[in-house]
Amino acid sequence: MTKKASVTISPKKSRREFIKKVKELSGQNLQLCYQCGMCTGNCPAAANMDVSPRRIIELARLGLEEEIAGSRTVWVCASCLACAVNCPRGFDLARVMEAIRLLTLRKNVDRVRPEDIPPQERGDLPQIAMVSGLRKLTG
Repeated sequence: MTKKASVTISPKKSRREFIKKVKELSGQNLQLCYQCGMCTGNCPAAANMDVSPRRIIELARLGLEEEIAGSRTVWVCASCLACAVNCPRGFDLARVMEAIRLLTLRKNVDRVRPEDIPPQERGDLPQIAMVSGLRKLTG
């Protein structure tokens, strides 16, 4: 017996608004992707993602913001552009991932809090890495 994944459907208006915001922020037409999987196959961080990049595009197309927010995939994306370089349609998934991160951070949902990082580790981390990480992961 296989276990089916449950999907929570948002009200239609909020789904449309999410899709519109992702398109506006990323500058990408979500319908351009035809789900070939090249993005996932070429992603160096895919092994650390709980939802494949290809699936993130499909969830974004459907406006399923809650399902995307529940995954860590958009936060693991390094925006290295391996997906965009290898996409046969020229779709820039890294821009979509960044748009989704921005929409989440605008809701004041932080993925990491500086005060939760032990003082010893804060002192050992390069400042540029700390600033870069906090810019990506905090609102």
